[in-house]
Amino acid sequence: MSADASHTPVTESERLREHEAERRDKDAAPPRVRKKRGRGGLSIQSKLLIMLLGVSVISSVIVGVIGYVSGRESLREAAIDQLTTIRELRVGEIETAMAGAQKGVQLDSRNLSAQTLSREMNAAWDDLQSRELTPAQEAELEYYYADTFIPELSARTGDSYSTTAFIPQSNAGKWAQYHFTIQNADFDAALDDNDGGDGTRFSEVAGQYGDYLSRLVTQVGYEDLLLLNLDGDVMYSAYKGIDLGTNLNDGPFADSLLADAYREVVATNSVSTFRTTDFERWIPSLNVPTIWVVSPIGNDSAVTGVLAVQIPLETINAVMTGGEDWKEQGLGDTGEVYLAGPDRTMRSISRLLVEDPEGYETAVIANGTPPATAERVVAVNGTILLQPVDTFSVNQALSGKTGNAIAPSYYGAESITAYSPVEIEGLNWVAVAHIQTAEAFAPVADFTRNLVLSLLGIVLAVSLLSLVLAQVFTRPIKKLVDAVRRVAGGDLAVQVPTGSRDEFGDLGSAFNDMASSLRLKQELIDDQRAENEKLLLTLMPETMAERYKKGEEAIAEEHANVSVVFAELVGFDQYADALSSSEEIGQLNALMRGFDEAATKAGVEKVRTLRGGYLASSGLIIPRVDNVRRAVDFAREMRAVVQRFNAQNGTQIDLRAGVDTGTVTSGLVARTSLAYDLWGDAVSLAYRVRSANAEPGLFVSNAVYNRLRETYTFVQAGTVEVHGKAEPVWRVE
Repeated sequence: MSADASHTPVTESERLREHEAERRDKDAAPPRVRKKRGRGGLSIQSKLLIMLLGVSVISSVIVGVIGYVSGRESLREAAIDQLTTIRELRVGEIETAMAGAQKGVQLDSRNLSAQTLSREMNAAWDDLQSRELTPAQEAELEYYYADTFIPELSARTGDSYSTTAFIPQSNAGKWAQYHFTIQNADFDAALDDNDGGDGTRFSEVAGQYGDYLSRLVTQVGYEDLLLLNLDGDVMYSAYKGIDLGTNLNDGPFADSLLADAYREVVATNSVSTFRTTDFERWIPSLNVPTIWVVSPIGNDSAVTGVLAVQIPLETINAVMTGGEDWKEQGLGDTGEVYLAGPDRTMRSISRLLVEDPEGYETAVIANGTPPATAERVVAVNGTILLQPVDTFSVNQALSGKTGNAIAPSYYGAESITAYSPVEIEGLNWVAVAHIQTAEAFAPVADFTRNLVLSLLGIVLAVSLLSLVLAQVFTRPIKKLVDAVRRVAGGDLAVQVPTGSRDEFGDLGSAFNDMASSLRLKQELIDDQRAENEKLLLTLMPETMAERYKKGEEAIAEEHANVSVVFAELVGFDQYADALSSSEEIGQLNALMRGFDEAATKAGVEKVRTLRGGYLASSGLIIPRVDNVRRAVDFAREMRAVVQRFNAQNGTQIDLRAGVDTGTVTSGLVARTSLAYDLWGDAVSLAYRVRSANAEPGLFVSNAVYNRLRETYTFVQAGTVEVHGKAEPVWRVE
């Protein structure tokens, strides 16, 4: 505890007794005689009878409500039917498109051209393994990555990469990348350039069969095409990207979904199998989301290689957007159908992004999408693997259910949704069709407006007389209700007029008396609560205080990875001998305030202080990965505080501090006489290491030394016994 003097707070009961004494003094004065006012005008009963005339209005309103509810339900059913139909059409189209792509890749991998190409390329690739690049060529290959590819990839992803991370390890891979990848600066021209011009058998085979593979890409509409051998080497890439020459078993992309699919189809040793990957970010395509269909090459007698085909994003987006003709296809201004994956992110593009990128960014951020993600979506003009869609509809569909609901969309607007799983072999996708309820139910608003206009004449005629009387009847009620709400909101100074000469006048007077009494009592309670809060926070941390106020009896918390500082002043007692008690307290408080400021600056938590001692922790209330460094920095700053004190007062005080790190327990000791404390091995060891050497200074345990040995200069200052073994104590220089 601080050396500052504390005071005993005045209890609430004492304040109330003082207030009662004041009231008795006032009651002793001669009372003023109040003249009872006579009651005139209409009574509450008479006013209530007049208000019953309003019952006739209710019948008209009921008719309108029934019409509104019926119309809304009919429109909801119609919207759901339409959304369900559109969703089924889109799901059918995407299932057909993906099934066609899968079947096409299977057929392409089993025809005689593919089989012959695979055998020829395997032999040519084996021959290429004996080729080695010259040092100048290897330097040129490294320069391509350092100067061209890595900067483009980093600009796209915002991450940093090693300039040699993607260079193949094999001679054949390096040779292929040098003669095919880095020599084709034009991405589109690389598709038709299949001869490396190096006179190798590999270039001869690539030139002979590359036209067949290039035509598969251009005519079938594939995004890219890879040819692999059974060792995992990418022997051919249609666009000659940096995936050419890499190895999917031990290369930089060994952990990709493509590599997993490759290994699965090779393990089957059957040409009748295939695998389809979910979207993943493919670094050779500058981290653009890709989806692959992978199929073995060969026949029933042998598998000689693997064909991997990249399905274009545009194929999926074109199907799910219907060619971006949403309105013409019955989805209005806000409807769309999108795909989602098991990670609850999109697998197709968002309509809102296509039509209004700025509005999209604002809407999704307001609904909880991280701003960085939204900005990234707008920058790349794509939502696949980026836009979160953790909605009710997506979760229902991922659990295997098909249905509809009214629920928030991924950008927050309430929508009618129709959802279902998508049956594509190898993929766990779902489809959600939605349209905003505001648009779907727009006809209800028109119907309601017409209904209101038709009923307005009836309501106006019936209510004309009762409206005037109702105002007279409800005016004091409204004032009282408003006053009650203001009191409930904390405004205890409110008063209501008491001019009416009926029961409401009496009620207003009673309310005013009650408000005055509540105000006085609340002031007493607030004063007492403020005093108690202030006192409680001087005894313990805020979190511990909250638990104590909730009535917990045994409050203790165990904390791992906490650093403890135990410091004591050296020489203060000798200095204090020449001081009076008040001067001693003043000087001690000056030091402790300096320690408290140093604790705040270093980000450590003060636990308690004793005369000449200080216990603090780092990482206790706020977990910190650098709690050890902060504790040592705090202890060093404490010595600086003492040195400044010496400079100001001409004293020779010093500090001896111990620091340890480990597991501690914090809690409240006792219940009637509270004391917040910290205990455990780390506290004990911090206390002990500070006395391992009689000299002032900063001493740390072996655990602290091991954590910070590269940061500070340490000198061994003695030993301390820990669990029966002697461990060194280190002094921070």
